[in-house]
Amino acid sequence: MTIQVEAKANPKVVELPLLPRRDSLVYPRLMTQMLVVRPAFQRAVEEAIAGDRRILVVGRGNIGSRDFDVSDLSSIGTLAMVGRMLKLPDGAATVWLQGETRIRLLEVTQTEPWYRARAEILEEPEADSLQIQATMRSVLALFEKCVQLSPNLTWDVYVAAMNATTPGWLADMVCSSLNLELETRQKLMEVLDPEERLNAVNHELAREVELLELQNQIDSQVRETLDKSQREYVLREQLRAIQKELSEVDPQSQDIENLKKKIEASGMPEDAAKKANEELLRLEHIPPASPENPVIRGYLEWLSELPWTTRTEDNLDIAQAARLLDEHHYGLKKVKERILEYLAVRKLSQGKLRSPILCFVGAPGVGKTSLGRSIAEAMGRKFIRVSLGGIRDEAEIRGHRRTYVGALPGRVIQTMRRAGTINPVLVLDEIDKVGADYRGDPSSALLEVLDPEQNHSFSDHYLEVPYNLSQVLFITTANLLDPILPALHDRMEVIELPGYTEEEKLEIARRFLVPKQLEEHGLKPEQLRFSSGALRRIVREYTREAGVRSMEREIGSICRKVARRVAEGKEAPATVLPQSLPKHLGAPRFAWGTAEEQDEIGVATGVAYTPAGGDVLSVEVALLKGKGNLLLTGQLGDVMKESAQAAVSYCRSKSEAWGLKDGLFGRQDIHIHLPAGATPKDGPSAGAALTTALASALTRQPVRKEVAMTGEITLRGKVLPVGGVKEKVLAAHRAGIKVFVLPEENRKDAADIPLKVRRDIQFVYVKEMDSVLQVALRQPGSLKTKGEAA
Repeated sequence: MTIQVEAKANPKVVELPLLPRRDSLVYPRLMTQMLVVRPAFQRAVEEAIAGDRRILVVGRGNIGSRDFDVSDLSSIGTLAMVGRMLKLPDGAATVWLQGETRIRLLEVTQTEPWYRARAEILEEPEADSLQIQATMRSVLALFEKCVQLSPNLTWDVYVAAMNATTPGWLADMVCSSLNLELETRQKLMEVLDPEERLNAVNHELAREVELLELQNQIDSQVRETLDKSQREYVLREQLRAIQKELSEVDPQSQDIENLKKKIEASGMPEDAAKKANEELLRLEHIPPASPENPVIRGYLEWLSELPWTTRTEDNLDIAQAARLLDEHHYGLKKVKERILEYLAVRKLSQGKLRSPILCFVGAPGVGKTSLGRSIAEAMGRKFIRVSLGGIRDEAEIRGHRRTYVGALPGRVIQTMRRAGTINPVLVLDEIDKVGADYRGDPSSALLEVLDPEQNHSFSDHYLEVPYNLSQVLFITTANLLDPILPALHDRMEVIELPGYTEEEKLEIARRFLVPKQLEEHGLKPEQLRFSSGALRRIVREYTREAGVRSMEREIGSICRKVARRVAEGKEAPATVLPQSLPKHLGAPRFAWGTAEEQDEIGVATGVAYTPAGGDVLSVEVALLKGKGNLLLTGQLGDVMKESAQAAVSYCRSKSEAWGLKDGLFGRQDIHIHLPAGATPKDGPSAGAALTTALASALTRQPVRKEVAMTGEITLRGKVLPVGGVKEKVLAAHRAGIKVFVLPEENRKDAADIPLKVRRDIQFVYVKEMDSVLQVALRQPGSLKTKGEAA
């Protein structure tokens, strides 16, 4: 096997034993110690010692494998002198070699039993210039810095480098000292020009210095951190020893002992106590400076401060509870009866009854949240409130797992800790305004909280142990039931809180609102009084709501103006009269009386259910010359548009009976409009009012202004039942309506209407649209034709 390499003219060729290397090289002028393992390579060294001690040393490729081929041998190597060979007990040998000069391998003449080859001795050309001198100084400066930074290099190596007088010698010495890959070493070995080799070594040296600086910087940071931690540890151990000698307890041990006492005193169940003790044991073995220390400490504080057994005794005196409820809230008979029934059953069952899940549904300002506070006071329990409006993250209910930075339990557990008892009255406010997004659905998380079958072992992600919520009296509040998850709705006992009547608002103002505002504004009862007429006018002309919030604001506005006059020392009115209200509150905002001022053709009064309770609305119909088109305006929803189309179809079917001209509907356009166009309107309950207004416009008979109506209609003229009857009737009563037309199937809903309202309004129950027209249109005949008055 041969390596064919073109030789120079008059080459100096030698044939000597060959030593291939895959892990190290020998450089000219440098002593190298290496380990020779293979017997064939040891025979080559022995052959060299037996001769003139010269041997050829070359590197080889395929360094990942023990096996190699002649073609893997590098073409440039070193002619070296064998100084000494020492056999080792394991069969290997240590060999000291002194590099002489570079050689070019020409031919491998023998491979068995050892390697032998012919090579050309390469003379290194002399080179000396200012550029070379400058490069040598640069290499020495970088090498000095490298020796300073590297723990593996000694100053002896640097001194030896300083003694190198030629660029090739210096380059080889520096290259042999650096921690370079064998492939890089071989490339530098093959650079024959001394100046070029010195520049290449200078480049590698700069890269090595940069790496060493970065490594030292990292090591320094790590060492500084470790030194600080070790120093703290030593100081704490010394402090602990000193405190032990002085019979003192260190703060860490004291905190752990306090936590242990709190865990024992909390009365937590066995599973929770086991988990707490495991975490406490971990805390004892974790250094105070560890990041886990505050995490475990916070977890144990949450576990130990939760109320596991602490409870308040229920006030089971039914008469006293009823008196307290009446003192704080006027009316709301159904709600009060439900709470008193719960107390009565709890008294008889001796605490075996599960706490109910109540849901108060009503318009804003009717007292849902404050009623929960009154219930808590009547029962002698703690009152806590959680606002759910706008919550979109499931973790707000169940908490975050402790793997997250800054993790906390959910709002339910946080509120229980704040309450300090296991049986508070917990109000979940605005449950209909809970949202959902990519972070989960809080409504689904509430299913476990509000289910009596599951909440005895509520699972919070942070606690990781079950918590008993079965003794909590949950009260939820909502303005509307539609947005609530059906499964969640099914778990709650819904109690509707209707809007207040005018008389109820007056009584609430006298008992609660006026005294509260006088106290808040620093006025005495003798300094300011409200007459009944003034309060009634505020209700009628300055507010239009189901609750009393706006009314309280108007009363507060009057109190502020009077308080200013009193503070300035001016004369202030002692009594607020109806005629003085414009001076305090400005011009009236709403007109009181019937929805329409006079009987009109093509205009009927309907009623609508809104989140604020109920409201009256006018339905206007105009007939225009055209081609039979139907125009609908007033921001109507799809269902109301279909009701309008049904009304037109019904009137067309009755055109012959009403004596209308043939082809009337084909020659005229019908425009139906509901005022307050900025407010969206929808639902089928306006069908009766739409039909009445259209019939009035077609027959030219005016609609009675004191009549309001509600009901869904069919193409056959049937009047179907609707919802929200109580709110609609109260809105009609506020507007001064005297006659109210209802579907026959809604007769049962009249029982929920206050007695005072039933006395002021005449109710007419109908089954067909003909009966509605008999009542609503101004025409001869009884109002009760085909209908029944109550």
